[in-house]
Amino acid sequence: MDWYAVRCVFEWTTGNGRSYEERTTLWQAASADAAIALAEAEAGAYASDNGLDCLGLAQSSRLGGAPGTGAEVFSLLRDSPLEPDAYLDAFFDTGTERQRRR
Repeated sequence: MDWYAVRCVFEWTTGNGRSYEERTTLWQAASADAAIALAEAEAGAYASDNGLDCLGLAQSSRLGGAPGTGAEVFSLLRDSPLEPDAYLDAFFDTGTERQRRR
């Protein structure tokens, strides 16, 4: 059995509007489909326990081995014609993320 990271997306609705959470969990499973099934079941419970909506997107990435220090836990390739700064602005740094800028 291999290790898989599975990313699921959730919607938080509060009095201040909406927030979206991308959450990646680790699973040991026989296949990517099996890991996604495990993650989706857990995501449903997570959403229910926290009053969230699970948006039904699950993306899987197989790890190269057992998780450990410095191990890659998720990778997603996306084709885009955008230049690097525009790509980051469009997908990762829109100004609404809860992050620290360097």
